[in-house]
Amino acid sequence: MKKKIAVILCGCGSMDGSEIHEATMTLLAIDRHGAEYTIFAPDDDQYEVINHITHEKMPEKRNMLIEAARIARGNILPLEQFDAAMYDALVLPGGFGAAKNLFTYAYEGTNAKVRKDISKAIKDMHDLNKPIGALCIAPVLVAKMLGNVVITVGTDEQTIKHVEQFGASHVNTQQTEVISDKKNMVFTTPCYMLPATIADIADSADNLITAILDNIK
Repeated sequence: MKKKIAVILCGCGSMDGSEIHEATMTLLAIDRHGAEYTIFAPDDDQYEVINHITHEKMPEKRNMLIEAARIARGNILPLEQFDAAMYDALVLPGGFGAAKNLFTYAYEGTNAKVRKDISKAIKDMHDLNKPIGALCIAPVLVAKMLGNVVITVGTDEQTIKHVEQFGASHVNTQQTEVISDKKNMVFTTPCYMLPATIADIADSADNLITAILDNIK
């Protein structure tokens, strides 16, 4: 039986949704390792829409599920349909949009609030002792939710301080490294939290998925 991995996205684009390289390389790694993925996203508006050329806010609204469907080629489900019992692992790609849409870290810092559907997905997987993988900024979300876990966001000092305020422990890493907290079944890698090429992202995603598959019970 192929292992089943749920991947949660939140739009399409690093500044206001999911980071496309991280999302795509994660899906590729899952497929290449002989597992299968199901993609989910909240059926709700993004926090904001950003012009990825000018970095300026645009006066429009976009739906996270509809935008993430661009990456999923339409094969996507609303997050409300996620059932932890149906999957062997959960993976959260990053992107600054994840820190705006999945929780409010981008504009509320350590006072960040987590969406209820995201909170439930992470908690349900953790309660079942199933692996949770997170890339880039997404490990901060896992730290916020679970507290006493070991994660990495690379070497960013301010983010590390916030992670530690959530009760988590941090390990500095370089590109492509994965921190495996096997006690809590949490697996993290820094990706674009550090300077990176797309090849680095591919290697990071592959290493993360390898670690996750090696620890599925």
